[in-house]
Amino acid sequence: MTSQSLEHTATHAAGELPTLAVISSAHLVSHLHIMALPVLLHLLKERLGVGYFELGLAVTTFSVVSGLTQAPMGFLVDRIGGRKVLLAGLLLAGVAFGSIGFIHSYAWLIVAALLAGLANCVYHPADYAILTDRVAESRIGQAYAVHTFAGFAGSAIAPPLLLGIAAAAGLDASLIAAGAFAWVVAAVILLVPAARGVRQARSAQAGRESIRDILTPTVLSLALFFTLLALSGNAMSTFAIAALIAGHGVSQGAATAALTAYLVAAAIGVLAGGPLADRTTRHGDLAATGFALSALIALTIAVASLPVPALVLAMGLSGFLFGVIQPSRDMLVRRAAPPGAAGRVFGIVSTGFNIGGVVGPLLFGWLMDQGAPRLIFGAAVVFMAATAVLGVLEERRPLARAPQAVKP
Repeated sequence: MTSQSLEHTATHAAGELPTLAVISSAHLVSHLHIMALPVLLHLLKERLGVGYFELGLAVTTFSVVSGLTQAPMGFLVDRIGGRKVLLAGLLLAGVAFGSIGFIHSYAWLIVAALLAGLANCVYHPADYAILTDRVAESRIGQAYAVHTFAGFAGSAIAPPLLLGIAAAAGLDASLIAAGAFAWVVAAVILLVPAARGVRQARSAQAGRESIRDILTPTVLSLALFFTLLALSGNAMSTFAIAALIAGHGVSQGAATAALTAYLVAAAIGVLAGGPLADRTTRHGDLAATGFALSALIALTIAVASLPVPALVLAMGLSGFLFGVIQPSRDMLVRRAAPPGAAGRVFGIVSTGFNIGGVVGPLLFGWLMDQGAPRLIFGAAVVFMAATAVLGVLEERRPLARAPQAVKP
């Protein structure tokens, strides 16, 4: 490589860091906002004098609106640019959450949840479109990994941060702060100059594909892939404590330790999966291997009565494998996107997360009500195995177009 090429590559690498930092910060805020209402639910119940069913309706409103608008938002991202859409989403999120701190009514909580769901739909299509355009081919897997890790971090810090602010300064301050975090990131985006992309110039037809051109068998298959991934992740995390206590007879402390091991190891696994995704082109096989191994671990948890140390270790290994495949998952979507269509494709396939998020709690809650807590992990095995099969099939699916990325 010539000195001019090295300088060109170094310039791109340096320019990518501010973009990655700010986009990852936005993703962190989005996950903090996803957790905000659930975390503050009991405090909102005391203030508004309503039941948990009414509060659950607010959380459902957030999820449903976000799910229904994510794919259309991807089209808007490809039309006007991810930066503008991301800024609008952050500003709207700030208004939505901050306003709950000023307007103390249940009716407004539902309106604010609707606005917050609309704001939340921008992150995946906008973030991935920006990263796909502005990060070099040789580093894109690691960029996806950092972005995903930031989301995990946002979910992890939400309970102590928001409840800590509420304990120190009140519920209003906590909600206003949740909104202010979005405005801070928006301000940083405005201060960071818009970077030039590193991808090849688009053709005259790029970005003009119809919905039929975008909804290819590959994209639809990946939407199913994301749905199954969300279902298996939901089983292993959301209902893990209740299932372990009821089905394995462990204490709440042990069950909490097992879930903590899963979540922490998943975050570490994401960072480990980034370099792996950059060093291989067989992302489907990598994802399939991770899920097959994770399915074996979940099967062991489902059928065996493990001692607490072994249970914590098993949950940790499962979480690590779940994290490792995340960057390869994103690489599969990137490979399926036509040039200039990353926002639309990521928006469509990410809808699978919302579908899984709606179906999963209903299914797993029903299993718990039937007195079958071990089947929570059994269901995870089925979903993981199905995801592994889809990963193998995706790896062997012929591409209808050449890869869109170029190396700097």
